[in-house]
Amino acid sequence: MTFPDLSDYRVLIVPGLHGSGPEHWQTRWEQRYPAFERVIQEDWSQPDLGTWSRRVVQAVQASRRRTLIVAHSFGCLASMHASRSTDMRHVAAALLVAPADPEKFGVASLVRGVRLRCPSVMIASTDDPWMAAERAAYWAREWGSGFVNAGTLGHINADSGLGEWSQGLAHLALLAEIDADTVGKRVLSA
Repeated sequence: MTFPDLSDYRVLIVPGLHGSGPEHWQTRWEQRYPAFERVIQEDWSQPDLGTWSRRVVQAVQASRRRTLIVAHSFGCLASMHASRSTDMRHVAAALLVAPADPEKFGVASLVRGVRLRCPSVMIASTDDPWMAAERAAYWAREWGSGFVNAGTLGHINADSGLGEWSQGLAHLALLAEIDADTVGKRVLSA
């Protein structure tokens, strides 16, 4: 597989509970692209939405470069909650993969009605134990994200055996292209 050129962007990896281990596609992407950065949480086993989302905002604020967010599971919830901050203006696009159900964590009211100010795509599977596909589709609509049903991939994590997960990279590259086209049109019309 040819990997996309994402050098014009800063890519922030936002893992979920327990971080992404060595076989997780997020970690493999970081190995393939050493410039990718990981948002680090103080305690990967404590899903505290306020604390986690502050870490996402801090990571985005650390650079003025256009940023692509690649979030997984509870990292999706943290990213969506963080998007309420005006300090997220450098986010160009977001790839939200296998989000955890906000209802299961008691945070639905904190992420309901939140909309990203950039293109986003949610990818979910039909057999994810953390959120049913119908619920994922609901949250994608709620957040104004495109929705991709990935079929039977479980929680789209290391247990799914995806390796470097080329389909996910293709979606990330597409989001970067959409942003580049949008920015290009703004420049041409100025």
